[in-house]
Amino acid sequence: MPLPNLRGRAAFLFDEVDFDVDQIVGVKNIKIQDIEELAAAAMQSYDPDFAAKVKPGDLLIGNRNFGYGHPHYPPMKAMRHLGIAGVIAESFAPGYWRGEIAMGFPQVPCPGILAATERWDALEVDWTAGEVRNLTQGASLPFEPLAQGDVEMLEAGGLVPFLHAKVDRAPAT
Repeated sequence: MPLPNLRGRAAFLFDEVDFDVDQIVGVKNIKIQDIEELAAAAMQSYDPDFAAKVKPGDLLIGNRNFGYGHPHYPPMKAMRHLGIAGVIAESFAPGYWRGEIAMGFPQVPCPGILAATERWDALEVDWTAGEVRNLTQGASLPFEPLAQGDVEMLEAGGLVPFLHAKVDRAPAT
């Protein structure tokens, strides 16, 4: 079953190269376990009204090496809780990429996306065509295809469901 296309607005554009996602919730909040509290802390230093503006399916846009630093999960857990469906970035830090794909959170490497997108533009990620469409501006950009293993993890909903499915399909010994 192919990945369902992502369709949402560009909820925020992170233009900093080597953006550390811990800044989304703030380093002092990184150990918060309560998802509601964590989501309330998210984006406060960037847009205090972010939680009220974001809609399910919206996307984050990032610059080169998005996710640089320690690959902590709380910032993106907060983003998923608020309805963010994935991240489209110029490129990703490897540790961040691996962790978020393993969590089943779509990441789309798309060189040129930052220059081609304004905040709140309507976007669509067409996995089959391999392109990100800016529906607001009537433009599109190709993106780098994901490795088959990454696609399978996203289709399964993350690493754990992926591994369970592999075990369930394995012949009995």
